[in-house]
Amino acid sequence: MADPRPRGPQRGSRTSTGRTAADPARLAALEVMKAVRVDGAYTNLVLPAVLRQHGLSGRDAAFTTELVSGTIRRRGTYDAILAACVDRPLSKVEAKVLDALRLGTHQLLSMRVPTHAAISTTVDLVRAKVSSGAGGFTNAVLRQVARQSLAEWIGRVAPDPRVAPTRFASIAYSHPRWIVDELRSAVGAEELFDLLAADNEPPRVTLVARPGRSTREELPGERTPFSPYGVVLAGGDPGEIPAVAEGRAGVQDEGSQLVAASLAAASVEGPDDRWLDLCAGPGGKAALLAALADQRGAGLVAAERQEHRARLVQRALRGAAGTLGVVTADGTAPPFPPDRFDRVLVDAPCTGLGALRRRPEARWRRRADDLLGLVLLQRRLLSSALDLTRPGGVVLYATCSPVLSETRGVVSSVLESRGDVWLEDARALVPDVPDCDGPMPGTVQLWPHRHGTDAMFLALLRRAG
Repeated sequence: MADPRPRGPQRGSRTSTGRTAADPARLAALEVMKAVRVDGAYTNLVLPAVLRQHGLSGRDAAFTTELVSGTIRRRGTYDAILAACVDRPLSKVEAKVLDALRLGTHQLLSMRVPTHAAISTTVDLVRAKVSSGAGGFTNAVLRQVARQSLAEWIGRVAPDPRVAPTRFASIAYSHPRWIVDELRSAVGAEELFDLLAADNEPPRVTLVARPGRSTREELPGERTPFSPYGVVLAGGDPGEIPAVAEGRAGVQDEGSQLVAASLAAASVEGPDDRWLDLCAGPGGKAALLAALADQRGAGLVAAERQEHRARLVQRALRGAAGTLGVVTADGTAPPFPPDRFDRVLVDAPCTGLGALRRRPEARWRRRADDLLGLVLLQRRLLSSALDLTRPGGVVLYATCSPVLSETRGVVSSVLESRGDVWLEDARALVPDVPDCDGPMPGTVQLWPHRHGTDAMFLALLRRAG
């Protein structure tokens, strides 16, 4: 994205205190970087408030969004490049300066910002927020960065992919090595680089029309190829669309829409009036499920363990028919009697490695050590969901992760431990989606590089009647 804002402060301009003025869009980006680094904030959650604080909208807001999100996605690559340009370990560079260097590097190597503008505005930013001396250091480093293109830098700082394929992929595509290994196991070596590249692309904004409350025809954008409820927004603020502002439609990835639609599409023997979303936060899937349940004369109970996420679910379901209530409860020990529900969704907490393009900071926060605890939790949640499902009813297990231990491993373990459950063909629930065979027969695996969705995994299990 080119910098569309010629009206910003001129290089060298001063504030009333005599300090160099910083461009508001880049200053906002630096503040988001700090919030992510220091406070553990999520980019997509903190960014709107920072944009409002700085009065940024339209192209300004879009520029800041791409600047900060793209910088965080490509941090691994940029740090390898900066390490080759800095005369000390990056750990010895002041954190605010390093954040600014990363922002400047993204502008130089991955955005259509002129070299002089990328360097001068970053230097002004450092002078305003740190010191004049730090600004001089920033100027010298970014001038070195600007001497080569991104491809040339990767050729210099990354090893030969034939000799060290994991390390090459980690640097060239900005993923921690353990994530590279997990994704290679899931997708295969032939498609690995395509998947890693897709993780670094900004995701499209996809809207969902909640049936009975809105239609695709009233939403601007191109129809999604697989979900019958979605459109891809061409641009602009989704919150300004009346149906979204009124809660009759929402922002939801197409893969997430397909999870809810698949549970609703499964056949159920006998009564079909009680549905459950066992891990409902933040509420997108629950809102679509409630709308689908209402069309069948059924109702949805939404359960969420964390109170603040339960409030988000309540907000998503506000005004929706087909809602039987939102319960703050632990899905591994829910306050419901066994055999209570006809359909249950388990959208389990997971590593989130299927949504790295949407959550740019996740790849740097997750650790390989997180896997064991998550897998144990996923098994308990799936087993709990099956206990809550009446004989003849179904459970859809979903994760926003393609990691095999979270998908095939969890489902296989639960099937082996129970004699009252079998795996059904989830592929039949998404007949129009090509090349989506999961890691075990009958399961579904979506991919960013194949389908343009988050990497959602789906498995359909049925209680024996």
